[in-house]
Amino acid sequence: MGQNGPSLGLWNCFFYDVGSSWLRSTSPVLVPLGDVAAWFRSNDRRASQPLLIDPDGHADPRIDAFFASRRMTARAEATNRKYAQAIRVWLNFLLVRSVRWDQATAADAEAFKFWRRTDDRNPLRVQGSTFGGDLAALCALYDWTGHRFGVANPIDKHSVVRDGVAREVADVRPDYVRRADVKWLTPDAYQRWRDVGVLGLLPGGGERSRWRPRCEQRDLAFVEGLWGTGLRLQEWSSVVALELPADDPSRGFYTCRMADACAKGGRGRRYWMPRRALTGALHYMQTHRAAAVRRAQAAGVYDRLPGARVVVRVGLSGRLVLRDRDGREETVPIGSLSPQARARLLVETEHGLEPAAVWLNEDGLPRAKRGWYRTFDDVNARVARAGLGELRCMPHMARHSFALRWYAVGRLVWEHKLDHLNAEEARDFRYQFGSVWDLVKTMLGHRDVRTTIDVYLEPFRSLDVEMLLEQAREESVAGLVTALVRGNPRVRTDPLAGDATLGVAR
Repeated sequence: MGQNGPSLGLWNCFFYDVGSSWLRSTSPVLVPLGDVAAWFRSNDRRASQPLLIDPDGHADPRIDAFFASRRMTARAEATNRKYAQAIRVWLNFLLVRSVRWDQATAADAEAFKFWRRTDDRNPLRVQGSTFGGDLAALCALYDWTGHRFGVANPIDKHSVVRDGVAREVADVRPDYVRRADVKWLTPDAYQRWRDVGVLGLLPGGGERSRWRPRCEQRDLAFVEGLWGTGLRLQEWSSVVALELPADDPSRGFYTCRMADACAKGGRGRRYWMPRRALTGALHYMQTHRAAAVRRAQAAGVYDRLPGARVVVRVGLSGRLVLRDRDGREETVPIGSLSPQARARLLVETEHGLEPAAVWLNEDGLPRAKRGWYRTFDDVNARVARAGLGELRCMPHMARHSFALRWYAVGRLVWEHKLDHLNAEEARDFRYQFGSVWDLVKTMLGHRDVRTTIDVYLEPFRSLDVEMLLEQAREESVAGLVTALVRGNPRVRTDPLAGDATLGVAR
């Protein structure tokens, strides 16, 4: 099992690693345990499932059952990890107070809020949004164990009505949550960041005399895909080659499907890929990726890949027939394969086995999500060395910026459709087809349009509509975005562009 922050005398958090080669080891240490892999499978343990261990080295079966429940298996790995760490903090807080977690009271919850948010003796106090995440994890734990085992929830709740729906809200929720702790890039700022940090160009656009990138094609294709699709990092990094459409020069966009097991909350959806993003990914696959695959094949890397399954054939409706190392076959929907399962998926080609994953490291193995954070850190460091330190981008900023661009596009299109209608006809049109907010909500895959409005498109909320419409008639999309958000400290514009309005993004 993987380990995270072990501390003597405290609750510790571990994560199951059910796909490692050590499960098939003949080590005398494992022999008395029998078939460990079979035990994992029979007890519904899955890869990266959290396991909390108390100071005496024991796991509480009720907490263990919570993380094995359908409620948590349907959530993303990142959510499971976040919940596990929040619950661990709570358990250790109660440990100091000599209170068992299943006997905690509302007074303990209030004390936890004070310690986590306000207490000067706590050097690791957190923002309201982080504490809100803690509460979400604790409420999930106590709601589930309360229903199954009768554990009382120490977090008092009261009912509120939002959008006509009654909801239960924690009474110890944070007093203030910064809803819009996000940043954006205008199209011209993104281009400057990409050209300098990924392509290695000089800030003025010239080529460097000494530029030896290691993974330029891969990194360029990846960031262009994030920017062009608005997908989350986990989503875009988990796409397999079987899910990429064939290139059609006559098309500007392709309708694609994000797998349930890779989407946030387990809710797969349609998304739209620009041809530029698709051709970038295909070019990378035919060049840099192909070279990495050949090197790995020559070294026999894929023949030794732990837990690998080979795609035998692709059936109807995206169902895959897979074969494991022992020759057993099973049929699974491609949408049910998690990012971890996809990383162990191989396909047979005329040159031998190769990963189904699109994005690979230089050693030919699938690139993990955390590797892309290092890529963005490296790119930001290059941009800073070029004297543009204020121009930074992280993966989710591309998604926020995607929302900003498509809101501008939506205004241009929507107002063109409405400019010949009277006020009553315009209201009827919006009632039938929704608003620009709904357009962006759909493209981002949000469940609640308030998330789209309050977080992703916060710079637009305070705009005067008449000013927006006037700008929409006179400026290009890229120029429109730049003009509308100029002066917002959390929106990054091109520092070299001055006040000039640039043309449409390349």
